[in-house]
Amino acid sequence: MRGGLPETAYTVVIPTIGRPSLGRLVAALAAGTGPAPVEVVVVDDRAHPQVRLPLPDVDLPVVVVEGAARGPAAARNRGWQRAATPWVAFLDDDVVPPPLWAQDLEADLAAAGDDVGATQGRVRVPLPGDRRPTDWERNVAALETACWATADMAYRRHVLAEVGGFDERFERAFREDSDLGLRVTAAGYQIARGERWVEHPVGPAGPWVSLSRQRGNADDVLMGALHGPGWRRRAHAGPSRDGRHLATVAAAVTAAGASLAGHRRWGAAAAAAWAALAGELWAARVAPGPRQRGEMAVMAATSLAIPFAATWHRARGWAALPRLLRDQGRAPLGMARSPLALSPPRPWRRPPAWPALAGDAPPPQAVLLDRDGTLVVDRPYNGDPDRVVPMPGAPMALRRLRSAGLAVGVVTNQSGVARGLLAPGDVDAVNARVERLLGPFGTWQVCPHGPGDGCPCRKPAPGLIKAAAAHLGVDASRCVVVGDIGSDVEAATAAGAWSILVPTRETRAAETAAAATVAPDLLTAVDMILARL
Repeated sequence: MRGGLPETAYTVVIPTIGRPSLGRLVAALAAGTGPAPVEVVVVDDRAHPQVRLPLPDVDLPVVVVEGAARGPAAARNRGWQRAATPWVAFLDDDVVPPPLWAQDLEADLAAAGDDVGATQGRVRVPLPGDRRPTDWERNVAALETACWATADMAYRRHVLAEVGGFDERFERAFREDSDLGLRVTAAGYQIARGERWVEHPVGPAGPWVSLSRQRGNADDVLMGALHGPGWRRRAHAGPSRDGRHLATVAAAVTAAGASLAGHRRWGAAAAAAWAALAGELWAARVAPGPRQRGEMAVMAATSLAIPFAATWHRARGWAALPRLLRDQGRAPLGMARSPLALSPPRPWRRPPAWPALAGDAPPPQAVLLDRDGTLVVDRPYNGDPDRVVPMPGAPMALRRLRSAGLAVGVVTNQSGVARGLLAPGDVDAVNARVERLLGPFGTWQVCPHGPGDGCPCRKPAPGLIKAAAAHLGVDASRCVVVGDIGSDVEAATAAGAWSILVPTRETRAAETAAAATVAPDLLTAVDMILARL
């Protein structure tokens, strides 16, 4: 159980632009068997909603929240930030889950180990049985083999918080899922393929849909800048035709220029190259299709235009790239607070000012972190290593601190020993599990005494802080103490160290009000520390 919820509890998030298929999806969720979602969050991402969304009256907790009309990445962020469950299941508004989808989802989530950050559902695209599929139908059918397609993806909520959610610079439904998948796997998590499945019918599309899809070439430029030249292989995105498209455009431009300049031989050679390249594209698209006269005519017209559209959008992507890299693209969204939330998601923005470090104060050399409620989920008097769960963002926060060359240590009160609820060996076993999950710490300072023992090391006394600083070979004034309750802050102040309070639902309002420096989550606290370096 986590926060009163089972470990497989989930929220469904559905971004929508109001397609009629939304009602069919919600009705299918309500009619299914298995554990129902704690909440179904429908993100209305229409720019100018004038009519109500096509939602049926069902026996499910369906909530509609307003999106920013900035594409599915921003809409999904808006949805998962509201969620208070361990898992968030994303569904596109044009899929149809079968009756056993929820039951199969629960099995997939239960089978996910601690190293699994997400589980992907299977997508089935019904195609005509009496003919070969058209170009558009094959495009949709590619979802059956796509990796990390958010048509049906379930992510651990704390993993989304750790990596920052979807990158809102991807404003189309194209590469935003590949980008998230690459960041999740780079953070050390696995993405498992589950056994559940949804059906994805082929929706209507005009004859020029293949041209509009070339806008995705701009997203490929951003993907390359963010993830390096090997991103397509790591994301299983398949080969690119960009080189052939560019050669086709170059041949066409050369043919036109040579003809205008009177170089007929050069013009004829370039025109032949252009015709061969355009013909190859047409043949590659027609061969697996129904080869009907109308389909072949559309393929001919679009095959002439696609290289120009693809090259144009790729150039547009390169032109926009400097601005996109300057702007981290994750504008903070309004976050729905919930008493069940594990922690607020990390807003991607410039770290807030840190008044305690203003002026010419020297930068910190060490970071001392409270254990329960800061590094790992607070389970009172826990002596079972198997119950240790890192707090959202803790793995990435520690990696960043260590990479910056800062010493890291743990300062923790464990009064369960004095109360007879824990043996010293239990505390050692839990601490060893924390290190296996989060990496080594330069010092562990543990106070086993109770509140009435008059111990000089128990927080809010400064003993633990001073001992940790001495063990690390730094002055206490060059240490930052990060904790979740007022005694952490008071201990740091008494020792002459800096402090940052990262509140949880256990933090009293008075403690938050009294703290000089407060961060909404651990990753933001690390941002503030590293800003001083």
